[in-house]
Amino acid sequence: MKLRVLEILEEKHKTKYWLWMQVGSSYQNFNNMVTNKTKSIRFETLQTLCDVLECTPNDLFDMEK
Repeated sequence: MKLRVLEILEEKHKTKYWLWMQVGSSYQNFNNMVTNKTKSIRFETLQTLCDVLECTPNDLFDMEK
């Protein structure tokens, strides 16, 4: 399973920097999350991403096979 944050940002013509400013976490943690280098994500962060990107959790995740 992977996060589709970068793809959603591209679809919405927004930058990774813009999203980082909205989320308000450290850049290292944020970058690891959006580049799928993290093993977990907090529900609070997931909710923030959904609110800021105006999407659902289903939109954020992609199942890799």
